[in-house]
Amino acid sequence: MWQNFFSRINLIRFGLAIIAVAMIVLVLPRTDHQSYSYELNQPWKYPLLTADFDMPILRDSVSARSMRDSIDKVFIPFVKRNPAVEHANIERFSTLIAPNTNVVERGLLVNLLREAYSHGIMDGSLYALVDSKGGTHTLRLVESDANDEKTVTALDASKMASPAMAFRRIDSLFSIETHAENGKLSPEIGKALNICLNPNIELDSATDYKYRSQEYLNVTGATGVIKKGQRIVDRGEIITPQIFTNLNTYQEMVASRQSETSHTYFVIGEGMYLVIVITLLYIFLCIYRSRFFGNVRKMTFLMSFITLFVVFAILMFEYFANGIYVVPFAAVPVIILVFFDSRTAIFALITTVLLSAIVATYQFQFIFMELTVGLVATFSIRHLSRRSQLLRTAVLTFTAYVVTYFTISLISAGNLSLFAWKTIGIFAINSVLLSFAYILILVMEKLFGFTSTVTLVELSDINSPLLRKLSEEAPGTFQHSIQVSTIAADAARAIGANTTLVRTGALYHDIGKLSSPIFFTENQHGVNPHAGLDPTTSAQKIISHVTAGLDYASKANLPAVIREFISEHHGKGLTRYFYNTAVNENPDKVIDKSEFQYPGPNPQSKETAILMMADAVEAASRSLKEYTPEAINNLVDKIIDSQLQEGLLKEAPISFRDIELVKQAFKKRLSTIYHSRVAYPEMKKDTASASAEKEKKEKEAAAGNTDNVITIPEDAGENNEENQSPS
Repeated sequence: MWQNFFSRINLIRFGLAIIAVAMIVLVLPRTDHQSYSYELNQPWKYPLLTADFDMPILRDSVSARSMRDSIDKVFIPFVKRNPAVEHANIERFSTLIAPNTNVVERGLLVNLLREAYSHGIMDGSLYALVDSKGGTHTLRLVESDANDEKTVTALDASKMASPAMAFRRIDSLFSIETHAENGKLSPEIGKALNICLNPNIELDSATDYKYRSQEYLNVTGATGVIKKGQRIVDRGEIITPQIFTNLNTYQEMVASRQSETSHTYFVIGEGMYLVIVITLLYIFLCIYRSRFFGNVRKMTFLMSFITLFVVFAILMFEYFANGIYVVPFAAVPVIILVFFDSRTAIFALITTVLLSAIVATYQFQFIFMELTVGLVATFSIRHLSRRSQLLRTAVLTFTAYVVTYFTISLISAGNLSLFAWKTIGIFAINSVLLSFAYILILVMEKLFGFTSTVTLVELSDINSPLLRKLSEEAPGTFQHSIQVSTIAADAARAIGANTTLVRTGALYHDIGKLSSPIFFTENQHGVNPHAGLDPTTSAQKIISHVTAGLDYASKANLPAVIREFISEHHGKGLTRYFYNTAVNENPDKVIDKSEFQYPGPNPQSKETAILMMADAVEAASRSLKEYTPEAINNLVDKIIDSQLQEGLLKEAPISFRDIELVKQAFKKRLSTIYHSRVAYPEMKKDTASASAEKEKKEKEAAAGNTDNVITIPEDAGENNEENQSPS
């Protein structure tokens, strides 16, 4: 069974690594050569770039566009005439107007339409194109002779018209010729004319494109050649429009020359790089963090988080200029630190940065900058317990970005010519995004069932509903829980355990006593309900507070780590008092220990082990008759040694040295709590009487009766509390 379990875990870990590599490879840019990021009118930030082959020098886009505009301005369009349109529309027009005109009018209108077609009717777009040429109203027509020889003929377009202009011209001439009174064509004739005025001069798109492209060859053709080995651009050189065009040409030619085989090798190399980096992470976890490595849920979170972060960084690099520097890599150690520890957080940062560096333009600068900023963020947050800490971290990371960027600028150029305020703005956006990591932490808690330090701090608020109910209905238990949380936190701090977790778990460990507070000594006031019960029943009442506590925790949606404190704080120990009572009352009977045993399990972590010891020591300390250092030391040693002998701590990852440190912390804290105080002396004489007696004596002395006067010092008889200094 165990072999199957471990093999399943190994298979899951292997699958997580394969999925991570596959996802990253899929989103990597499809290029098998070094890519460059450059901008027009900005300095070239790379070393000297020379041509690997002969490459043409093409005109830059600005010059090319200007030349094309000049060509388009003087270029004479090519058109074609469609005689069929002319004949068909003239015949149709004659037929349509026959019922509404006489022979003379019909002949005049047909002749006017024929004249319009002979001059040429163009569509609106072609007419606008000719009109935009200004004074040059010329078109070109390609005609073929009997031998299919093509000749180009120039057409005078000055008399050509659009359909609308032709309509107005015919209308005007007809009115003049017929001396029409209203000066307009009748509606029927106007409608027929509109139907029959169709363009017979059309743009010859194919011929126009052919001749226009030949003109463009002067623009798109090479103006020179950069020979193999010659300089394209050098470091620090401003990228002019011509250099920008040369770089684009170089990139395109490099991409076109790559073979499928070389591309395959490039992808294999990328995959090997990713496998090596992830393998190093696995080795670290296996050797130094085996408890994380063996936990499927934590490994799934860690690999998913790193993989998705790297994928996001690659996509930002590919689709946004300098987008990779907007990605808040400092959030990686901050979030990992909340759920794991600082060393794992730092190694996760290194892994994420190395994986993302595969696409970074300036890889050395990128790694140096992101590692520095990530480490600053890690050092600034040891335990994230307040949202304000993220704001402080964001400010520190922004400062680290600026300092590292300033340093890199000096190293790269020897001056500040590469320093750009736009980049500082990108770093500011990065830091703002880091401050929102709090939201991501809450999402991770819900998705993977983790409990962050922030949540523990919120749960430790004694005004929370469950703790407030405990303080009202079982005040003795509440005070006991407060005391236990105090001494347990001291012990956790002494051995490097999670102090916040111990403090919060201690506050909730006895919430099950809410079900029947009176059965527990700290809540009793002279009445002991166990007096009328047999030991077995009393033991079951005491033991039930563990299961009842788990029910309360479930209803209040307390995290699993808090429920562990409830179930493990007694382990599988005995209710010793009632067990001993049962044995003494039944000397001839074998007593079943299971009826007096807590359900357990025994503590499985350092934190729950500390709580078990603190709970027993604090409860026992209330029964001491005197609180001398010797009595406290003997009590702590006796309680914890008995737990060790019973094997209650053998399943917890706590060493004997840790246990000794825990003992010392308990002794120190209990000595502070139960320190001795100065006893206030009782007043032997009434102050008012002494004052009256003194006044009487003074009067007698003033009257001359000095023989009977007894002089009393002014401070005699005073015993004010202000003059006392109790420890």
